[in-house]
Amino acid sequence: MAGARRLPVDPIAEAKRQWIAHGWDDAAVGMTAVTSVIRAQQLLIGRVERTLKPFALSFARYEMLRLLAFTREGRMPMASAIARLQVHPTSVTNTVERLVRDGLVVREPHPTDGRAAILALTDDGRELVERATSALNTEVFAEPGLSGDDIEQLVSIIARLRRASGDFSDPRPLPEPL
Repeated sequence: MAGARRLPVDPIAEAKRQWIAHGWDDAAVGMTAVTSVIRAQQLLIGRVERTLKPFALSFARYEMLRLLAFTREGRMPMASAIARLQVHPTSVTNTVERLVRDGLVVREPHPTDGRAAILALTDDGRELVERATSALNTEVFAEPGLSGDDIEQLVSIIARLRRASGDFSDPRPLPEPL
């Protein structure tokens, strides 16, 4: 947690020292990178969750609402949502079930595929996601804890890692570099 007592030493730097002391020099830098990214994710998701708590939203629920709100009509096939959110279909199904239960999303029959469903944002869902987005923009995204140049470098480096891991391929024509 970001507001927790500061440690007198960086535990990740200490872990790197221990890795090297145990003869794992060739893996020490990679271990440091992986654990640093994981810890940074924990810190950021903590800020996001604290910001979304007054809206009774998890980040997964927020992402689904925001995804739907970005569409022209506030609706999309469930399969498209699963692909865009890059999470397991069961996770999306569980998230959607909660949003439906809370009246923020409705399931509609797919017009051409009887096995598929269309997800549609309700007026309450649209209103909630707009308020939650405003809070996230103010409390997290506008000031993530790094300078603008550092943010651009970080996003670029992580994008290279994601691309090399097969997370996405570059569209043609290429967008402006991150």
